Amino acid sequence: MAATKTPPRKQYFTPDSANATLPLVRVIVRDVTELAKELRERHECLSRVLTGKRSGLSEAHEEEMLQAQREVERGQDRMRDYERELKQLGIELKDYFTGLIDFPCRMDGREVYLCWRLGEPDVAFWHELDSGFGGRQKLLTRSGNR
Repeated sequence: MAATKTPPRKQYFTPDSANATLPLVRVIVRDVTELAKELRERHECLSRVLTGKRSGLSEAHEEEMLQAQREVERGQDRMRDYERELKQLGIELKDYFTGLIDFPCRMDGREVYLCWRLGEPDVAFWHELDSGFGGRQKLLTRSGNR
């Protein structure tokens, strides 16, 4: 009889636990934003070259374009690895280019997101599930703790 696999329980963060992950998360998110910009530039370059000019490329240029496409594919694989790593930590990546992430959180009996963006010193904002970045609100401090 095969064992049934129970889905993992959703992880909820507190502001303190979210901030405790930031040393690792900063490194991952920095890599994500750099790779996202690199992939966008490569894709735009490939698109410009390939638009209507594929039949006019020399064999050497054709090989160069194939190599560039393979590099884009490798970059996309790396991006999926970064996304998987964040997901395993229980973190949701919201914007590849700004490094915006959300941490699921329980606040006042409901689920919300703690919100952080690359470059911010710590997790200091939250928002409702459906409001996104535009609905961010400053976390209130309680006795020196968030």
